[in-house]
Amino acid sequence: MKVLTWNINSVRLREPIVLKVMEGLAPDIVCLQETKCPDPQFPFKNFEKAGYGHMHFQGMKGYNGVAILSKIPFHKVHAFNRVGKNDCRHIAVEVVSKKIKKPIAIHNLYVPAGGDIPNVDENDKFAHKLDFVDELKDFFAKSYARTEPMIAVGDFNIAPLEHDVWSHKQLIDVVSHTPVEVEKLSAMQKSIGWVDAIRTFVPHTEKLYTWWSYRNQDWKASNRGRRLDHIWVTAPLAGRLKSHHIHKEARDWPQPSDHVPVMLELDL
Repeated sequence: MKVLTWNINSVRLREPIVLKVMEGLAPDIVCLQETKCPDPQFPFKNFEKAGYGHMHFQGMKGYNGVAILSKIPFHKVHAFNRVGKNDCRHIAVEVVSKKIKKPIAIHNLYVPAGGDIPNVDENDKFAHKLDFVDELKDFFAKSYARTEPMIAVGDFNIAPLEHDVWSHKQLIDVVSHTPVEVEKLSAMQKSIGWVDAIRTFVPHTEKLYTWWSYRNQDWKASNRGRRLDHIWVTAPLAGRLKSHHIHKEARDWPQPSDHVPVMLELDL
């Protein structure tokens, strides 16, 4: 089973490159964030034609939005509101694999970016971000056991490790890499023993990015990236990880997202 996550930054604008990834990488399940699309306007027809006939999405005009597009039928679907806001940042589905007969929950998350000032007293967006991650930590701990097979993917908007950013020293006080964000994300990860799946393939000592700012005129030459996009699995799936792929080529396509697709293959 191949599961792909991608902050697409407008699914209607970038529908052609989503279809390109579907054709080229052949994921079984595609999880999108920042779709920026109300549900009645979601461009589902061409995704259906591409073989992704099972869809669950929650969107709003101009902001946020998450979608799960799948070749595999859904056992159940869920939508969640976080921190008292109906801002379309968390949905989930359950699927049954060929090798694991019990349902596997797949959570698609779009954690708030948090604004520019890493101070909760001066920046409500940053406070919202920290509260969001805290709530997710409690949600997973109370809703699931560590023995349940689960996958969490999405744009977490936090680069937790030293080599998840181009310069740990220069970004330590920049939103997405501050100690308090890393601490909160670590607590969420420990809530039910999530495994950082991509980092099981790439050592913590190696640089690894999934996002490059639009502000960089030559993103490849400057390579000032961050790893904001993640795939986590619970312990029952940790031994089933087969491969990963960071599709950097997508950052050079016409009208690209500033994020690139991240894909994990599991023996399911």
